[in-house]
Amino acid sequence: MVDSLQKLCSSLEPILRRVVSEEVERALAKLGPAKLTAKSSPKRIEGPDGRNLQLHFRSKLSLPLFTGGKVEGEQGAAVHIVLIDANTGHIVTRSPESSVQLDVVVLEGDFNNENDDKWTQEEFDSQVVKEREGKRPLLTGDLQVMLKEGVGTLGELTFTDNSSWIRSRKFRLGLKVASGSCEGIHIREARTEAFTVKDHRGELYKKHYPPALNDEVWRLEKIGKDGSFHKRLDKARIFTVEDFLRLVVRDSQRLRNILGSGMSDKMWDVLVEHAKTCVLSGKLYVYYPDDVRSVGIVFNKISELSGLIANRQYYAADSLSDNQKVYVDALGKKAYENWMHVIECDGKSLISCNEDDSGGASQANAPMDLQGYPSSINQHQTLPSLFVQVPSEQPPMDSGLNVGVHHCRSIFQEMTIS
Repeated sequence: MVDSLQKLCSSLEPILRRVVSEEVERALAKLGPAKLTAKSSPKRIEGPDGRNLQLHFRSKLSLPLFTGGKVEGEQGAAVHIVLIDANTGHIVTRSPESSVQLDVVVLEGDFNNENDDKWTQEEFDSQVVKEREGKRPLLTGDLQVMLKEGVGTLGELTFTDNSSWIRSRKFRLGLKVASGSCEGIHIREARTEAFTVKDHRGELYKKHYPPALNDEVWRLEKIGKDGSFHKRLDKARIFTVEDFLRLVVRDSQRLRNILGSGMSDKMWDVLVEHAKTCVLSGKLYVYYPDDVRSVGIVFNKISELSGLIANRQYYAADSLSDNQKVYVDALGKKAYENWMHVIECDGKSLISCNEDDSGGASQANAPMDLQGYPSSINQHQTLPSLFVQVPSEQPPMDSGLNVGVHHCRSIFQEMTIS
């Protein structure tokens, strides 16, 4: 009974505060324009030389957040804060304010939802969220930040409670000048975007951004763990993100059929877009349709076409003409049907980079060290460690393939199937 009453009081408090605030404003309005201006206008205290000093978060948080988890920036980066002069937009680096100490606080998620950057210090302080009664401090860790030349970095921070119990069901992080610092100078506080903090039990089922090839397929958007889509994929022996992407490349319609009519076009687009953010390894795969090995096609880790090898020359996939692509597509389908004969390799064992003996010194060789490629399947992928040649005249092309000009020429090392 007591807990229910406390929850009721907590939920009514912000509503009552807002109602009282509105009534006070109406009462002040009746006192006349002069008195209203004198009492209700926000007190604007500018820094020396008329500066308008403001704190800003320069980094976005990595979401979602979970209780017990570290507060980080996107992709695990640090979260940076800057002090700027809003009149110029420049970071304040050389003044006493540029070395001020800041307090980190938790704010209501609906604080200043109108995206209006104008608020008073009192309004900011009224939105600070404290822990629930009987609970640990809501935010633990390094609760202060020291600016150095106008720039600071959040330290280790952890939420101990979820955000489901407050009115907006979301939090914001806020930064304000620590008490006793910069007396007489107002520096406008900073706030992040609103975010949800979930109980750490949900982290066991969270999605990965980006996903890894060996992640279980339910780590992808729209595929719930042990849900209907997950069960359908599992039955079709699609267990990992790599399995999923390979079927996207080889036969996307079959994959759609496996998922069934419950997967709408919009859901499908979100799912595939998330899967394609996956970071691929540098492994490559080559398929030769016969033992002569005069023609072969090169695939990446998920069976996506990377290029063509013809008469000891390599041609990137996007350099082929439409007619050549038809030929390569047919060869690719044959490769999918005979995947057990595909050779796994890396760029160094596939290609030996040598200058064209016939070109002599008149040809310019520009090395392309692509060993770090690829970073994403949305980017064009080529073989690592190629030499791009800029020939003085058109090189001879294979008459059957008629491959276009200005493309990679590489000497192919003979490979054996182990």
